[in-house]
Amino acid sequence: MPGSTASGEVEFDGRHGHPLTVADGRPDCDDGGMGEPRTVVFVVYEGMQLVELAGPMDVFVFVNALVEREEYRLITASPGGRAIKAAGGLTLAVEHSLHELAASAAEIDTLVVVGGWISGPVSAEVVCELPALARKSRRVTSVCSGALLLAAAGLLDGYRATTHWGTTERLARTYPRVTVEPDRIFVHDRNRWTSAGVSAGIDLALALVEDDHGRELAQEIARAFVVFTRRSGGQAQFSAQLRAQPARTPAIRAVQQWLPDHLDADLSVAMLAERAGMSERHFARAFRLETGSTPAAFVEDLRIEAGRRLLESTELTITAIARAVGYRHGETLHRVFTRRLSTTPERYRRHFAAGTAEDHP
Repeated sequence: MPGSTASGEVEFDGRHGHPLTVADGRPDCDDGGMGEPRTVVFVVYEGMQLVELAGPMDVFVFVNALVEREEYRLITASPGGRAIKAAGGLTLAVEHSLHELAASAAEIDTLVVVGGWISGPVSAEVVCELPALARKSRRVTSVCSGALLLAAAGLLDGYRATTHWGTTERLARTYPRVTVEPDRIFVHDRNRWTSAGVSAGIDLALALVEDDHGRELAQEIARAFVVFTRRSGGQAQFSAQLRAQPARTPAIRAVQQWLPDHLDADLSVAMLAERAGMSERHFARAFRLETGSTPAAFVEDLRIEAGRRLLESTELTITAIARAVGYRHGETLHRVFTRRLSTTPERYRRHFAAGTAEDHP
């Protein structure tokens, strides 16, 4: 692990390693051509959210365990090098101060600004050190509301970025030079990577590992974490079910819960009303009042979402996907995608399918 010399200069090497190779499901652990560890600096502060540090950090930790060497050297740094109290009250010991790292000649591979409850004084202490840290970093990233700190330091000006859905409006309003993409899990624009809240930090870290070492190693880590192998950064932060309000009426709520597993069934309003034991007119009115969506719009949202997942993760034909999500013809899916997403299923698959260079400019 990194340490300090008598003069206080930090000793760590941020040189980039070489891509790993995977054979028969196992990474090549030969040290011969792998270079020095990549230094990952996590910027932490009072009020940070532990999961937004621990999730991404554990992805890199697991890479080290899997390849049986220190591929990623992990460092925490805070204002003044002080121990910090996380949002849940747990105190975290910290290795370095932000100023110490910024003043050091050592390079950083990846700078990660975690999210949390950001107060004025904390923000000022962190923000003043970020530009110097960013200049010596190969890539600059944030988890959740950490994007606000990057933006305050001017590090997202002219870049596309995202953050937690509850913070996107604030980010766009306060920092108009940032192009905010509110409905994204993560956004990669040149050497800036920003992510949405909590679990999206794991998605971001997996994407960084894939960027460094390829998809197979990222898959291995994802399987160990029991998470999606690769949730595309272009996926919505919310599923259709989460975007819609849960109905108060038990019969309507039961229909909402039944729908995602039966998208290829007859989902006309008449059939849904019959399932709920209500008249068609009363069901349609109550559904819209309680969920904020018409039954038809809710069904279409679910079908689009299911279609996107299949386009991203399978090699099924467009016609097969259309039928799987409840449309008789591929042309219908094409029209829905064009109207709702301003793209075609074919273009969507080329851009977001697993293993493509998604999100690169």
